[in-house]
Amino acid sequence: MLAPLAASHDVIAVDLPGFGGSPALEEDPPPSPVVLAASLGTLLDDLGLDQVHVAGNSLGGWVGLELARRRRALSVCGIAPAGFWANPLPPKPFVAHHVSRALRPLVRPALHGSAALRRSALTGVVGDPSKVPAADAVRIVRAYADGPGFVAVNKAMRAAEPLRSREGIDAPITLAWCELDRLVRPPRTLPFPVEREIELPGCGHVPMWDDPDAIVGVIRASADG
Repeated sequence: MLAPLAASHDVIAVDLPGFGGSPALEEDPPPSPVVLAASLGTLLDDLGLDQVHVAGNSLGGWVGLELARRRRALSVCGIAPAGFWANPLPPKPFVAHHVSRALRPLVRPALHGSAALRRSALTGVVGDPSKVPAADAVRIVRAYADGPGFVAVNKAMRAAEPLRSREGIDAPITLAWCELDRLVRPPRTLPFPVEREIELPGCGHVPMWDDPDAIVGVIRASADG
């Protein structure tokens, strides 16, 4: 999905702190979306960039909006963005995360060997798990298990004050909601106006495998205005 975007734009693919190849932040203050946005602002400073077009999925969408509040975004594209719930969410035991860590040595042979297991593992995040190659399925589950910041970031996200206002956000906002999303649903009424709001048919919470062309189109349209 990055290649088509990189054909027309300079693309910086970021692992949020505590995920992928990025080390976790300290837990004081808690790594909330506001704190994560501040860390991305520091990254932009290090890269010599003032403002950029931002696209993010789930928590990444919320962080993108907080980055815009810091005047660092030219536009924001939130794909199945977190943070539009009515109140902070209650604490949650991350049982699946801990189980996936414990079973990590079995992930590769299990997901390569069984389409049914791949479907079971990915149904919560992808609309059509059959579209996810086995190697990608392994990477998804391992990323979920291995993120050193997973528990702290999710705890801080759930406790954070939800998005209630676009005060300080002048950048145009695109919100893309996924029809088959089991984790994040669009609010009945947005707490503030946005420039563009669309639905992605047939897509789950992480829609990059369900319809990569649509995601490229949404991000490109957000950046190009």
